[in-house]
Amino acid sequence: MKLFNPLKAPFGKAKFSRVKNVAYRQWEDAFEVEFDDGLSFLEPHRTIRKANKIAPKAVVIRVEADEELRHGFFVHYDNGQTAEVSWAFIRELPPKR
Repeated sequence: MKLFNPLKAPFGKAKFSRVKNVAYRQWEDAFEVEFDDGLSFLEPHRTIRKANKIAPKAVVIRVEADEELRHGFFVHYDNGQTAEVSWAFIRELPPKR
């Protein structure tokens, strides 16, 4: 089932805004990402796993925001894998194939 978020911009058209806060919502299996401009997104964990080729059984250990540039965040897993998530991944729709 495809979900459409009307707040997401077409690929390559999103306006940059720094990541203000990020949190993993375990009960939703999603990441809540808040930006400086006030927009907030709930990004499903499965999309981040798929984009970063994370093992299906890997468990989230911690979420680390990029404190210096605030352009994204990192998700660290119990198996040593790390997912890197940029601001554009959250704010833009995927490219059309």
